[in-house]
Amino acid sequence: MTLPEDIYSQRILELAAAIPRTARLAMPEASATAHSKLCGSTVIVDIAMAGDVVTDYGQKVKACLLGQSAASVMGREVIGSTAAELRAVGGAMRKMLKEGGPPPDGRWSDLAALVPVRDYKARHPSTLLVFDAVEDAISQIEAKKERTHA
Repeated sequence: MTLPEDIYSQRILELAAAIPRTARLAMPEASATAHSKLCGSTVIVDIAMAGDVVTDYGQKVKACLLGQSAASVMGREVIGSTAAELRAVGGAMRKMLKEGGPPPDGRWSDLAALVPVRDYKARHPSTLLVFDAVEDAISQIEAKKERTHA
């Protein structure tokens, strides 16, 4: 079992200290909020897309170091990502934490710093907030496009 201090590695601290894209967007296509009742962490994301690709992103992160770290990687890598890629990364994070799956790789490999969190189920929701919010915002955009094409 991982000891609590193992969760807060130097890499987690570095990521949490360098969260990019912390300004909200003036005119997002969609905004979504994810909140953890357990710890009170909240992440709000704003997204703009061209077709299936994220073109602009903003976030407001009021979360613990784990949520901040995940949001840091998201803020750094989200632009240019497709909806499918973002859902795959969120799915990989959920599997990593809940089922012992491997962490995301490639440009998302910094999320591997969060592997020790899998031993702390109470910390899973705050770690996954940014993924939940991003997927919600993408779904909103997709629903709007479906309504306009219906």
